[in-house]
Amino acid sequence: MTMADATLCYSKCMKHKMKLKGKVAVVAGATRGAGRGIATALGEAGMTVYVTGRTTRKNRSTMNRAETIEETAEIVTERGGVGIDVRVDHSIESEVRELFAKVELEQGRLDLLVNDIWGGDPLTDWEKKFWEHNLSNGLSIQRGAVFTHMITSYYAAPIMLKQKSGLIVEITDGVDYKYRGNLYYSMAKVGSIHLAEAMAADLKPNGITALAVTPGFLRSESMLEHFGVQEHNWREAIKSGKPHAEHFMTSETPLFVGRGVASLAADRDVFEKTGKVLSSWGLCDEYGFQDADGQRPHWGNYFATLNPEQ
Repeated sequence: MTMADATLCYSKCMKHKMKLKGKVAVVAGATRGAGRGIATALGEAGMTVYVTGRTTRKNRSTMNRAETIEETAEIVTERGGVGIDVRVDHSIESEVRELFAKVELEQGRLDLLVNDIWGGDPLTDWEKKFWEHNLSNGLSIQRGAVFTHMITSYYAAPIMLKQKSGLIVEITDGVDYKYRGNLYYSMAKVGSIHLAEAMAADLKPNGITALAVTPGFLRSESMLEHFGVQEHNWREAIKSGKPHAEHFMTSETPLFVGRGVASLAADRDVFEKTGKVLSSWGLCDEYGFQDADGQRPHWGNYFATLNPEQ
């Protein structure tokens, strides 16, 4: 990163802080991956961020990973925001209802909801056609990654309706309705896009924005682990010979999409984007932010070189 780039990045961060200081967000599914990156970026912008998920330092979720909501909340606070961890299973309606009652009681407002609940990685069998796939696992993907978003938005929206403002962001994979290699995975990710579109239609008369955002090839904790690397030496993964390793050179950290969401939250004209599906690289083109390492990875341009006919 050049000195000019660093200065520009700092300037944009300060502008976000001026606009978002004192604003309140819930990042549902912020234990790791894109959710943690988004919470971190909102912390950089000075927001109060409720970090939700199932894994705490005392109890792990069925994902059985080490990352916790407490860690994410601490990162938010370290970056300049206020991180508040709340253990929530978003498939349990009573827990979601209690979460938003807590937010309204403590803050009196809700400016941003990010739906990033997923948990489908261990349930998705990429080698099986839909009739060969474990049906229970396939249906569980829908319950875990679509129904949870619906439940969460159901209880978040009334707070926004009272204040006649707010932004709901659905995190998805991809910018269209095309097949994504597994029926159950596709249904979940396309479902998130349509949730944003449908919520936008219902909320439009009230001035509340709903949209979907996709990252590119995400350099998440699990993906780094899959390739046997860490963030400091992630480029070594390209030499691993594992499937798709060659595409890893255009990967992005979770903070990249996070800064995209923070840019949207700080944009006074964000309502003009309601109902749309956006990308981390497209948001980078528009708002000019950078990834954690100062790079501006552009999965869209890279994907176009792989699929010139699309």
